[in-house]
Amino acid sequence: MTNNNMERAQTLVEALPYIQKFTGKVVVIKYGGNAMISPELFEAVIEDMILLQLVGIHAVLVHGGGPEINEMLDKLGKKSRFVNGLRYTDAETMDVVQSVLCGKVNKDLVSTIVRKGGSAIGLCGLDGKLLEAIKMDADDGEDYGYVGEITNVNPEVVLQAIDDGHIPVVATVAFGVDAQTPYNVNADTAAARLAIALGAEKLILLTNTRGVLRVKDEEETLIKLIRADEIEGLKEKNIVAGGMIPKVECCAAAVKGGVRRTHILDGRIPHSILIEMLTDEGAGTMIY
Repeated sequence: MTNNNMERAQTLVEALPYIQKFTGKVVVIKYGGNAMISPELFEAVIEDMILLQLVGIHAVLVHGGGPEINEMLDKLGKKSRFVNGLRYTDAETMDVVQSVLCGKVNKDLVSTIVRKGGSAIGLCGLDGKLLEAIKMDADDGEDYGYVGEITNVNPEVVLQAIDDGHIPVVATVAFGVDAQTPYNVNADTAAARLAIALGAEKLILLTNTRGVLRVKDEEETLIKLIRADEIEGLKEKNIVAGGMIPKVECCAAAVKGGVRRTHILDGRIPHSILIEMLTDEGAGTMIY
């Protein structure tokens, strides 16, 4: 027997207690960043989702699609505009967001899962009013256009998809309850709110960094564990700063809403989902 075969067997043995622990549980995974534009990372995420499904873990994939939206707007000759990190979404941009997220990106993900032997169904926040939202009323007085703030989650369509044996793939366009329009909503926030509504065991956010770093750009300073009540102190010390603030706050909100564990993982690492879920090593930062 070769060493490689022994290593593979040991890997499976190591995964067994985690499979037993999480079988039948819901895990919400927010997919974005480099994992959406690198073919290698795209394949790895899809393979991870299928493996989790095959061992009885109910994975729910929530996605945005910033790069694809930018590409379509460029083709239309429309310049992307961001206000305080949020995409300004006028009526024309909202049409593009809806068609790209609920159409091309969502169906590409579903079809790839199916081609690789999994079972998936595409959804968006409009289906069964899965995600309800109102126009964002920002404290800074800025107008973000058709950017929404989620007010309610109706998870029945996702639960039905799980019961039917599918991986739900959810695009983050929400049903407007204050106007006859869909809204563009933040994918991290949508994933956190959906995880709470589903009573998920875990929420995983894939990002373009190792996780929360004690020293900026120094990956060896990764903070592996953070209690939700430590976050304010880390923000005061400027350890949690910039684009990491909303991600950490989404994780904290999910924990306070009943999700047992939340994780910020490096989506640049192939199979980081499986490393976190099914190995002793784990990956990224866990907020609990």
